[in-house]
Amino acid sequence: MALLLLVSVIWAFSFGLVKGLSGLDASAVATLRLAASLAVFAPFLRPSGMGAAALGRLALVGAVQFGAVYVLYLRSYAHLHAYEVALFTITTPLFVTLIDSLLERRWSSRYFAAAALSVAGAGVVLWRALGDAGILGGFILVQLSNLCFAAGQVAWRRERRMLPERIADSAVFAVLLSGALALTLTVSAFSTDWRAFHPTAGQWVTIAYLGAGASGAGFFLWNMGASRVNAGVLAAFNNAKIPLGIACSIAVFGESADLGRLVAGAALMALGVWVAGRRGVS
Repeated sequence: MALLLLVSVIWAFSFGLVKGLSGLDASAVATLRLAASLAVFAPFLRPSGMGAAALGRLALVGAVQFGAVYVLYLRSYAHLHAYEVALFTITTPLFVTLIDSLLERRWSSRYFAAAALSVAGAGVVLWRALGDAGILGGFILVQLSNLCFAAGQVAWRRERRMLPERIADSAVFAVLLSGALALTLTVSAFSTDWRAFHPTAGQWVTIAYLGAGASGAGFFLWNMGASRVNAGVLAAFNNAKIPLGIACSIAVFGESADLGRLVAGAALMALGVWVAGRRGVS
């Protein structure tokens, strides 16, 4: 659990930093972040002892958990404040619980109530611009990103249990990042005008830090921690970064917010996550 908490603190500062990159092409930023992450972990790659099928599944997990997440998540910053992006990741535990329950063939009516509360909470926060298609589009992008991140976490936990114990997490993490980079490169090939991509010196530093630190080390430590806890603990820790991220975005990066609506909406969404995570309630 200590690993999950450490990563939550690292990620809390990422929301405000990413907002500073929102004027750049999202697919290009995603590609560069993942390329930096892969550069960090490529020297540790030890694929021996794993078959082609296992390597393919791990690459697919990475494409969903990291690649698709970044393609969707980074685009949302064009429409949302950084603190809103942080808040709207609160539904990730709900998706973790839903996916894990579906795979285990467990289902409960409380999930409908949880989803309704989460949507209501988001509506309270977004009341300032419910008629703005861009704002609503940003919210939807974050939710799709949450769904991919949740699915990737559940899939990784299952795939990790199938690997021999002698294989270290660091020996295979580059495979996940390779799958993610392949996806973002493909998307970027159709959406990015690289000739018009001109980050400032400060933005290059931010991309390098986010790639090697928040993405590379962060995702690696997160997945290592995820493989050592149950689905309930994993779901809960998905939200540890949210109050920290909101606080950093407002206090450190100077964003303004309607604190009344923010607190009310966050309370409704947190209640939805709590409802989804309750045991023995149908």
